[in-house]
Amino acid sequence: MISRIPFGDLKRQYESIRAELDAASARVLASGWYILGAETRAFEEAFAAFCGVGHAIGVGSGTEALHLAIVALGVGPGDEVITVANAGVYEPLTILQAGARPVFVDVDARSHNLDPALLEAAITPRTKAIIPVHLYGRMADMPAILTIAERHGLPVIEDCAQAHGATLGGRTAGSLGICGCFSFYPTKNLGALGDGGAIATSDTTLAEKMRRLRQYGWSKKYYTTDPGGVNSRLDELQAALLSAKLGHVAAWNSARRERAAWYDELLRGLPITLPSADAGQVYHLYVIRSTARDQLQVALRERGVETDIHYPLPAHMQPAYTHMGPPVGSLPVTEQLAREVLSLPIYPELTRAEVEAVAAAMRAALAEM
Repeated sequence: MISRIPFGDLKRQYESIRAELDAASARVLASGWYILGAETRAFEEAFAAFCGVGHAIGVGSGTEALHLAIVALGVGPGDEVITVANAGVYEPLTILQAGARPVFVDVDARSHNLDPALLEAAITPRTKAIIPVHLYGRMADMPAILTIAERHGLPVIEDCAQAHGATLGGRTAGSLGICGCFSFYPTKNLGALGDGGAIATSDTTLAEKMRRLRQYGWSKKYYTTDPGGVNSRLDELQAALLSAKLGHVAAWNSARRERAAWYDELLRGLPITLPSADAGQVYHLYVIRSTARDQLQVALRERGVETDIHYPLPAHMQPAYTHMGPPVGSLPVTEQLAREVLSLPIYPELTRAEVEAVAAAMRAALAEM
């Protein structure tokens, strides 16, 4: 009998490819070169090919990828950047770091992604970029977003932190906008064994600028040409580990889809809302909705099932950002989702028996509510 189902278990993934990861680590340690070397260049080339773009720039984290993309596009004080409020605080944080102002657009209840029908009304003469988030591994409606963006001459930065390998219309996440920003936080579909991130783009001029910005704005060592530079470099060890993992991502994403299908089968008919099963999504998270979410989460925990909430408080309701608006009530779908969403365990190593145990716990919990 299964007594506990963890929300995540990174040890299982390590054990599944332990020999490859150990060999990659040993290779880097023996090389004597640990920052921006051959391992990083090799990973950047491989990851660019994976995304279907010309360039990938390895950086320190997904948040720093967003910040560098915003700065590289010339966004600054007095500008506005349109994004969503239901994907954590990463977008507003990085927009504010550039001196600009985040403008939040509500999301579609089915996809939880930016609602294109509301986008154009949010554009003003101060708008300088749009950042849709491919939340939970499902891509936003990029054709509609890009059509509006092109009409107004605005660049689109894709937040792909939860969408490694996701596709839409035959295109891979990170290849549709001017650039795509990825996180390699350990729990991601492609995760490092520490922090890391990357920016994918086919714009050579932009790629060269972002390479300068990630290292102090240097055009060459100790010669700074670009203001706004930072220290944000993907190190050699993480690059080597990511290279070892990259070849497994397609299989891991397939395994995530399989487990999502198991959940769909086992949870169908219960008084909860299941995620829509769109083609091309990679199920970084399997997120249900319940009007009794908090009670349900407690009941599942009592039955040994760990869950999480992504995310419990929208950005426009965070204490640090409430002074900027919009007021509470202005993003009704976003606010409703924050009260109802619940993430269940999903990762490639999760067994069928564990998924069945989660479903059994769910049925028992709901029967008592």
